[in-house]
Formats: sequence, C-alpha cells, structure tokens
Amino acid sequence: MTLIDAAAVLWFLLLWGGYTFYAKRKARTVSCLSFEMRRKRNDWMQQMLSRDNKMADVALISTLERNVSFFASSTLLILAGLLTAMVSSTSLAEVLAYLAPWREVSKEAIQVKILFLAVIYVFAFFQFTWALRQYGFGGVLITAAPDGKNLTEEEHALYANRTAKVIDLAGHSFNYGLRAIYFSLATLSWFIDPIAFMATSVVVLAVMRHREFHSKVLKALQQC
Repeated sequence: MTLIDAAAVLWFLLLWGGYTFYAKRKARTVSCLSFEMRRKRNDWMQQMLSRDNKMADVALISTLERNVSFFASSTLLILAGLLTAMVSSTSLAEVLAYLAPWREVSKEAIQVKILFLAVIYVFAFFQFTWALRQYGFGGVLITAAPDGKNLTEEEHALYANRTAKVIDLAGHSFNYGLRAIYFSLATLSWFIDPIAFMATSVVVLAVMRHREFHSKVLKALQQC
C-alpha cells in the first residue's frame, strides 16, 4: 500500500460519510426522495387506519421485505465470491499487470483491496437485514392497528405517525445498504489505479445526489 492508496481510501471514506451526513441533514428541510417518501408513508398509514381490510397494506410490506431479502442474499453471494477471489490473488495480479502496466501490483495489495470490498459488503448485509427486521416490525404494527373509527383524531394521527416512522427507518436502512453497494462499485477502479478510484468515487456521489435531489421521480412525487 502506497501513500496515494491511503489518500484514496481516506478520500473515499470522507465522500461516503460526508454524503450520508449531508443527505440526512438536508432531508429534514429540503424536498428530496427521503423527505417525500416520509410524507407519503405517513399518508399511507393514515389511510390504513381508515380501512377495515388491511390485506393490501400487509401485502405491500411483504413485497418490500422480499426486495430487501434479495439484496441481503446477493451480498452474501458477493462476499463468498470475494473470499474465493483472495485465493486467486496471484492470477488477478497478472491480469491487472496487463490492464495497468504502469503500476506494479503485488499479491498482498490485491488481497487488502479485496478485504476492503468485503468489509463494505458486510456493512451492506447488516443494513439490509436490519431493514428486513424493521419492515417486519412495521407489518406487526399494521396488523395490530386498532380500528380508526374508535380513535380520537389525536390518537389516529399519533399511531399513524409512529407506524410510518418505523417503516421510514426501514427505508433508511435499505438506502444505507444500497449506498454501500453504489460506493463499492467505485472501489473496483482502485484495482487499476488509486487516482481512478478517487475520481470514480466523485462520479458515484454525483449520481446519487442527482437521483436524491433532482431526479424526475422526485418531481413526480412532489406533484402528488
């Protein structure tokens, strides 16, 4: 590991952590995907309490759980592949020497980079499984929801808000897992060149920021 490699890792972590903090703070005051989805989830729970049959609400939670479960399973498969790749680090070094002949890549450096990728996917796995559990909590709250007709206006709003908050937290955990996968794609360029790693990290951040704060789907949600 060279000094430029260490600088690239530090730059990567600063971008990842900085954007997470930035997006979380902005979502409280600025209309973005997280802000709009929080509002829609609250509206959803308000409508849920007014319905006698909540099967559609439970079915939607089950669909969300299946989506998260797919990503959780995928991260385990990727982790297995990364651990297998560590055994073939010598062959990878030969391939990278052909792709980037201007850089001397050692077997140990490749193993460190693979291990770094594995840590990212471990983090993503924990976020996805936590999101899965939280969606389960939300499903329980929906199933156990009292009849909205028997609640006062204040009790109705309070139960809807708390249930929406649980589902919203599940959505945030899912977003953290997805963000880890997005940034892991930038890490792939590190195997070729640390400068490319730094540049790719900026590109990934720019794509995520555009989708969160300036995408067409956000404009559609704002108009609903």
